[in-house]
Amino acid sequence: MLSVAIVGRPNVGKSTLFNRLTGKQLALVADTPGVTRDWREAEGKILDKKIRVIDTAGLEDRFDDSMEARMRKQTELALVDADVVVFVVDGRTGMTPMDEHFAKWLRRQKKPVLLLVNKCEQEKTLDRARIEAYALGLGDPIPFSAAHGIGIDELYTQLMPYFPPEEEKIVQEDDLRKFFNEEDLDRLEGDEEFDFAQLEAAKDLSEVGDEVLSEKPIRIALVGRPNAGKSTLMNALLQEDRVITGPEAGLTRDSIAVDWLWEAKGIRQKFRLVDTAGLRRKSKITKPLEKMAIEDTLRAIRLSQIVFLLIDAQAPLEKQDLQIADLVIREGRILVIGVNKWDTVQDRTAKIEEIKFILADSLAQIPDIPFVTFSALREQNLDQLMDAGIKSYRIWNKRVSTWKINRWLDTKTSQYPPPLVGGRPNKLRYMSQINTRPPTFAVWASKPDDLPATYKRYLINALREDYGLNGVPIRLLLRKSKNPYATK
Repeated sequence: MLSVAIVGRPNVGKSTLFNRLTGKQLALVADTPGVTRDWREAEGKILDKKIRVIDTAGLEDRFDDSMEARMRKQTELALVDADVVVFVVDGRTGMTPMDEHFAKWLRRQKKPVLLLVNKCEQEKTLDRARIEAYALGLGDPIPFSAAHGIGIDELYTQLMPYFPPEEEKIVQEDDLRKFFNEEDLDRLEGDEEFDFAQLEAAKDLSEVGDEVLSEKPIRIALVGRPNAGKSTLMNALLQEDRVITGPEAGLTRDSIAVDWLWEAKGIRQKFRLVDTAGLRRKSKITKPLEKMAIEDTLRAIRLSQIVFLLIDAQAPLEKQDLQIADLVIREGRILVIGVNKWDTVQDRTAKIEEIKFILADSLAQIPDIPFVTFSALREQNLDQLMDAGIKSYRIWNKRVSTWKINRWLDTKTSQYPPPLVGGRPNKLRYMSQINTRPPTFAVWASKPDDLPATYKRYLINALREDYGLNGVPIRLLLRKSKNPYATK
């Protein structure tokens, strides 16, 4: 697949072009210069051709330790993987000395460069901008409007010579399959032959062996408050300076996804690491750009299978951390709490007891949520963090046979029957697992609306204890049971 890197100075429309080519609002777009700070990539399409698109930070002529210089370094790293570079300039403001400087720099990179003159919606802008753009010495400029899609045909024509002879066909599937609609679900009641654990479509490679957990990359979202060490952890896992880090809080704005192969302890698994913007309290979020970044982070949580919630060991599990954890649980994702900067803690035993107490008190709906102490900066205990995520992933995919769960249900209701409703028993007649990721069970009751929440918790806690489902969300759906005495 052809890899196309989009470069240019700040605020010329690179991220708007990236979103146009990928067909999604993946990159944050605002009138503020320097919104994009790390490079990101995604699969896109231009007419009938699939391409890999790389969005980069705005080019700045800085070579010190400033953020602008770090952004420029990230852009240089992105160009290494690119087959073609699209150099974007602003047709409205005209060519600047910085455009000329980076045009010279690009000519030395030994990469094909296409010059794209953006914001050319008006004819008078187009004519003047094309004449000025020729002076950059990068060949015929492409008049373009990323906001309106004008110029796609010409960009496609100039990219054509660089496409490989054959492109790999990629079949995309929905990550979380939905097996049942309402009617299918109701027909399951009393069917002892049905067994979700045996469904061919539902099988996951986690049961095949220790070699591969999933054919597709498992998405891990790194979330937490600003300056919790998310970007430092990502760089430590990848063993490269993939994203910008520094003492400044809020450096990451876009969610940056990177594919990564992890090989350890007999497992060889592809992951997709997603570095996200730090989540702050709603009351402190005033700028539109930060609101957009938060929405991007929430989307990353919903699309991931595993969420590493990073907290600062010096201020563990504050109110904002607990709110993020609750969101992850409600979304049904795997939650692993990473206690970062552990190397700065003096009394470690007391700190661990403090964390355990907060988890038991504030996140009691899921006992034994895994937490791992580590240091991203010193690269300590990173394997333990991954081990915790993989262990929970196996539990998240666990299946229980229908005949076993119904015998189990009979035992539990005999030991502790549901409360009477109007003096009559509320019978739980049938139970079956209907999905994984998270483990999801359906129970058919004669009066499901009258089954108290305390009894649901009793069943969920018993499932955790008897089937080893600790540390992951469990969903329990109540269905109305058929009346065996009703006349047809």
